[in-house]
Amino acid sequence: MDEVNKPKKPMMYYYAIVILILALLNLFARPAIQQAQVTEVDYGTFMTLTEEGKIEEVQVESNQILFTEKGNDEQIYKTGLMDDPGLTERLHDSGTKFSSTIQEEASPIAEFFLGWVLPLVAFYFIWQMLMRRLMKDQGGNSLMFNMGKSNARVYIKSTTGIKFSDVAGEDEAKESLQEIVKYLHDPKAYSEIGASMPKGILLVGPPGTGKTMLAKAVAGESNVPFFSMSGSEFVEMFVGMGASKVRDLFKQAKEKAQCIVFIDEIDAIGGKRVSGNIGGNDEREQTLNQLLTEMDGFESNSGVIILAATNRPESLDPALLRPGRFDRRIPVELPDLAGREAILKVHAKKVKTDPDIDYTMIARMASGASGAELANIVNEAALKAVREGRKTVTQSDMEESIEVVIAGYQRKNAILTDKEKLTVAYHEVGHALVAALQTHSAPVQKITIIPRTSGALGYTMQVEEGNHYLYTKKELENRIATLTGGRAAEEVVFNEVSTGASNDIEQATKVARAMITRYGMGDFDMVAMETVTNQYLGGDTSLACSEATSAKIDDMVVKLVSEAHEKAKQLLTEHRDDLDRIAKYLYQKETITGEEFMELLENKEIKAPEPVPKAVDSGTVIALPAAQPAEEKKDEPQETPEEHPEVHYPQN
Repeated sequence: MDEVNKPKKPMMYYYAIVILILALLNLFARPAIQQAQVTEVDYGTFMTLTEEGKIEEVQVESNQILFTEKGNDEQIYKTGLMDDPGLTERLHDSGTKFSSTIQEEASPIAEFFLGWVLPLVAFYFIWQMLMRRLMKDQGGNSLMFNMGKSNARVYIKSTTGIKFSDVAGEDEAKESLQEIVKYLHDPKAYSEIGASMPKGILLVGPPGTGKTMLAKAVAGESNVPFFSMSGSEFVEMFVGMGASKVRDLFKQAKEKAQCIVFIDEIDAIGGKRVSGNIGGNDEREQTLNQLLTEMDGFESNSGVIILAATNRPESLDPALLRPGRFDRRIPVELPDLAGREAILKVHAKKVKTDPDIDYTMIARMASGASGAELANIVNEAALKAVREGRKTVTQSDMEESIEVVIAGYQRKNAILTDKEKLTVAYHEVGHALVAALQTHSAPVQKITIIPRTSGALGYTMQVEEGNHYLYTKKELENRIATLTGGRAAEEVVFNEVSTGASNDIEQATKVARAMITRYGMGDFDMVAMETVTNQYLGGDTSLACSEATSAKIDDMVVKLVSEAHEKAKQLLTEHRDDLDRIAKYLYQKETITGEEFMELLENKEIKAPEPVPKAVDSGTVIALPAAQPAEEKKDEPQETPEEHPEVHYPQN
């Protein structure tokens, strides 16, 4: 059954409402105004003023007397008319002027014109002016309240703000975008040879790598109008509003060509279209269809270059990514060692720093950090310097700020028991010792057993010497063994396990599964059993195999981790003296550097500072408190060591 729509009310309906309002105003407001202009007094007051000669002018009517007082010609008074035969003579004797113009009777025609016709004419012209303005703003669209108008922010020939010199660590992306800027400055050089610039440029990469900042740098360098809008701003609750905003955005852009249009988070409107939707995605698909038409339709968009950014390129519609729309795709990846160092120096210019800061060391420690995280590291270092009453940021501030970003602030109120503190010390030294005893492992940079606000009771930081892009099977197996080193140390020393290895177990399983399902390092040869569905946001994966194969994969993962675990236990058992000695030293000092750790490992004569913990004596564990059942320790702080950011997992 067809839906019956209620007919729209004609314009005369609204005019009738206006006329009714005007009638009520004339009926009640006009007499009230007139009455407010004349003050009524009693006849005795009028007689007193007459005898005192204070009446300036008088108008005698058939039913009332109007008069004004000397010195106050603007105020009009009135009183009732009494039977007083000598009134005229007394007024004349007091010098009062007789007049008939104190308050003239308004003409009925003029009153009707002023009270009815003039307001209606003024209302009509105001209404027409508003309607023309609204139609002009909407580009012929009759939508009200700017619902179909784009809210794009327009930057016209900005000479200040972000430049390419303010963006570091993304040299390849800057080079591609600088070509666009050159084209906008000198399009003739390209047209002479027959070259044309890409209509659309898509910036893809993880969050915080500087995609939006690169777009702002293009705006600062190009000196052409720059339209900026987020993808979510196109989405409205009414069907058709998003498409109307797209039309309005490109209409404005065409009027100001040469120009750049930047759409941030374009996946909000550019997602893949799927069949079978029942009414749920009409608005989003109409917006996408309008965007596709504007980018490569029958009308020419000469001089309009579109920039877009997204973290989810795999979710975009294929029609949006074909040549002729987004012709160029620019990856904005996590910065390498040189890029991190350059980014740190750019952000360090904004704060006062010591001249002897080693930015190369800081960049190595912050391996895997994005540009936004590096900016946060510099800011945290500046905040730490202010808290400690210093005027400049030092090297130690930078190193501490990396730990704050990775694992959080130190938990000053977290007091561990002697047993827990000793367990954490052995756990962390187990990681470091297994890493040091293996080849192809990242050097240890720092070991600490100070609890952090992230929930970690301690962590071991490893730092790669340089950029590391490819990992061999042996290196990954050593990585799994290092991750199991903490649990292995607890088993070797205490002959029991704790909950502190939860994050280690998660990371070891992740690496082992990737080796078998994605890197072809198992029994399946070069067959991919798992695919990455979201490369830049978490790296979610999905299996593409039968249940029997999945069960076999699980068995292989368990076997791989178990072999690495046994290897770690064997290494720690063979170097039990080193494990006890270094753990005792860490127990006392709570934090040691990588240089201290290697010196302890190589020099057997270094002893732990006094006092020696009672639980450790001559390399053997004695008089340890009895272990509590796991059920009674549910509320105890859990040691969840953070994933070492300096160790890269292999990528496809």
